[in-house]
Amino acid sequence: MAEKKPQTFENHARLVPAYHMVAFPIFALNFLWSAYILVRGVSASTAIGLLLSVALVILFFTSRLFALTVQDRVIRLEMRLRLERLLPADQHANIDRLSVDQFVSLRFASDEELPALVSRVLDENLADRKKIKQLIRTWTPDYLRA
Repeated sequence: MAEKKPQTFENHARLVPAYHMVAFPIFALNFLWSAYILVRGVSASTAIGLLLSVALVILFFTSRLFALTVQDRVIRLEMRLRLERLLPADQHANIDRLSVDQFVSLRFASDEELPALVSRVLDENLADRKKIKQLIRTWTPDYLRA
Protein backbone atom coordinates (compact mmCIF):
# COMPACT_ATOMS: atom_id res chain seq x y z
CA MET A 1 0.00 0.00 0.00
CA ALA A 2 1.34 3.42 -0.94
CA GLU A 3 2.41 5.67 1.90
CA LYS A 4 0.02 8.54 2.62
CA LYS A 5 1.19 12.08 2.04
CA PRO A 6 1.78 13.79 5.40
CA GLN A 7 -1.27 15.85 6.31
CA THR A 8 -0.90 19.55 7.13
CA PHE A 9 -3.16 22.57 7.45
CA GLU A 10 -2.51 23.36 3.80
CA ASN A 11 -3.60 19.96 2.47
CA HIS A 12 -6.07 18.61 5.06
CA ALA A 13 -9.27 19.43 3.15
CA ARG A 14 -10.89 16.31 1.77
CA LEU A 15 -11.86 16.16 -1.89
CA VAL A 16 -13.82 13.12 -3.04
CA PRO A 17 -13.47 13.09 -6.84
CA ALA A 18 -16.56 10.97 -7.55
CA TYR A 19 -18.65 13.24 -5.34
CA HIS A 20 -17.19 16.69 -6.01
CA MET A 21 -16.01 16.39 -9.62
CA VAL A 22 -18.42 13.85 -11.12
CA ALA A 23 -21.74 13.81 -9.27
CA PHE A 24 -22.07 17.55 -8.69
CA PRO A 25 -21.44 18.57 -12.32
CA ILE A 26 -23.95 15.94 -13.46
CA PHE A 27 -26.61 17.23 -11.06
CA ALA A 28 -25.86 20.85 -12.01
CA LEU A 29 -26.02 20.05 -15.72
CA ASN A 30 -29.29 18.18 -15.21
CA PHE A 31 -30.74 21.20 -13.40
CA LEU A 32 -29.64 23.62 -16.14
CA TRP A 33 -30.96 21.31 -18.86
CA SER A 34 -34.30 20.90 -17.07
CA ALA A 35 -34.62 24.69 -16.68
CA TYR A 36 -33.79 25.16 -20.38
CA ILE A 37 -36.38 22.56 -21.42
CA LEU A 38 -39.00 24.20 -19.21
CA VAL A 39 -38.35 27.64 -20.71
CA ARG A 40 -38.60 26.23 -24.24
CA GLY A 41 -41.98 24.66 -23.58
CA VAL A 42 -43.89 24.86 -20.33
CA SER A 43 -45.79 21.70 -19.56
CA ALA A 44 -46.54 19.52 -16.58
CA SER A 45 -43.76 17.09 -17.51
CA THR A 46 -41.11 19.81 -17.97
CA ALA A 47 -42.14 21.41 -14.65
CA ILE A 48 -41.91 18.05 -12.90
CA GLY A 49 -38.53 17.46 -14.56
CA LEU A 50 -37.25 20.76 -13.17
CA LEU A 51 -38.66 20.00 -9.72
CA LEU A 52 -36.97 16.61 -9.77
CA SER A 53 -33.64 18.18 -10.75
CA VAL A 54 -34.00 20.71 -7.88
CA ALA A 55 -34.75 17.84 -5.48
CA LEU A 56 -31.62 16.00 -6.65
CA VAL A 57 -29.43 19.07 -6.07
CA ILE A 58 -30.97 19.50 -2.60
CA LEU A 59 -30.37 15.81 -1.90
CA PHE A 60 -26.76 16.17 -3.05
CA PHE A 61 -26.04 18.97 -0.57
CA THR A 62 -28.06 17.60 2.35
CA SER A 63 -26.47 14.16 2.10
CA ARG A 64 -23.07 15.82 2.51
CA LEU A 65 -24.37 17.94 5.37
CA PHE A 66 -25.76 14.85 7.14
CA ALA A 67 -22.43 13.02 6.82
CA LEU A 68 -20.46 16.02 8.10
CA THR A 69 -22.85 16.48 11.04
CA VAL A 70 -22.41 12.86 12.11
CA GLN A 71 -18.65 13.23 11.68
CA ASP A 72 -18.64 16.33 13.89
CA ARG A 73 -20.62 14.50 16.58
CA VAL A 74 -18.10 11.64 16.57
CA ILE A 75 -15.21 14.12 16.70
CA ARG A 76 -16.86 15.89 19.65
CA LEU A 77 -17.09 12.57 21.50
CA GLU A 78 -13.51 11.57 20.65
CA MET A 79 -12.20 14.97 21.72
CA ARG A 80 -14.12 14.89 25.01
CA LEU A 81 -12.50 11.54 25.84
CA ARG A 82 -9.10 12.77 24.72
CA LEU A 83 -9.35 15.98 26.75
CA GLU A 84 -10.48 14.08 29.85
CA ARG A 85 -7.26 12.09 29.53
CA LEU A 86 -4.95 15.03 28.75
CA LEU A 87 -6.27 17.93 30.84
CA PRO A 88 -5.62 18.16 34.57
CA ALA A 89 -8.72 17.31 36.62
CA ASP A 90 -9.20 20.94 37.67
CA GLN A 91 -9.58 21.93 33.99
CA HIS A 92 -12.18 19.30 33.04
CA ALA A 93 -14.94 21.92 33.40
CA ASN A 94 -13.38 23.71 30.40
CA ILE A 95 -14.34 20.79 28.17
CA ASP A 96 -18.00 21.80 28.44
CA ARG A 97 -17.13 25.35 27.38
CA LEU A 98 -15.85 24.22 23.95
CA SER A 99 -18.12 24.51 20.92
CA VAL A 100 -18.39 21.90 18.19
CA ASP A 101 -16.31 24.13 15.88
CA GLN A 102 -13.58 24.35 18.52
CA PHE A 103 -13.58 20.57 19.11
CA VAL A 104 -13.42 19.91 15.36
CA SER A 105 -10.52 22.31 14.87
CA LEU A 106 -8.52 21.18 17.87
CA ARG A 107 -8.62 17.50 16.86
CA PHE A 108 -5.54 18.04 14.65
CA ALA A 109 -3.38 19.20 17.58
CA SER A 110 -0.84 16.85 19.08
CA ASP A 111 -1.36 15.59 22.63
CA GLU A 112 1.56 17.72 23.80
CA GLU A 113 0.18 21.03 22.58
CA LEU A 114 -3.55 20.36 23.03
CA PRO A 115 -3.95 21.49 26.69
CA ALA A 116 -2.28 24.85 26.00
CA LEU A 117 -4.31 25.32 22.81
CA VAL A 118 -7.57 24.62 24.64
CA SER A 119 -6.68 27.31 27.18
CA ARG A 120 -5.77 29.77 24.45
CA VAL A 121 -8.90 29.08 22.41
CA LEU A 122 -11.10 29.61 25.46
CA ASP A 123 -9.17 32.61 26.83
CA GLU A 124 -9.20 34.41 23.49
CA ASN A 125 -12.72 33.18 22.62
CA LEU A 126 -11.50 31.83 19.26
CA ALA A 127 -14.30 30.23 17.24
CA ASP A 128 -13.14 30.30 13.61
CA ARG A 129 -12.12 26.79 12.53
CA LYS A 130 -9.45 28.02 10.14
CA LYS A 131 -7.82 30.35 12.68
CA ILE A 132 -7.73 27.64 15.34
CA LYS A 133 -6.20 25.11 12.93
CA GLN A 134 -3.53 27.65 11.96
CA LEU A 135 -2.38 27.80 15.60
CA ILE A 136 -1.46 24.11 15.57
CA ARG A 137 2.29 23.54 15.36
CA THR A 138 2.45 19.73 15.46
CA TRP A 139 -0.25 18.42 13.14
CA THR A 140 -1.88 15.08 13.96
CA PRO A 141 -3.40 13.76 10.73
CA ASP A 142 -6.98 12.55 10.41
CA TYR A 143 -7.34 10.44 7.27
CA LEU A 144 -10.72 8.92 8.17
CA ARG A 145 -12.98 11.85 7.35
CA ALA A 146 -16.24 12.11 5.47
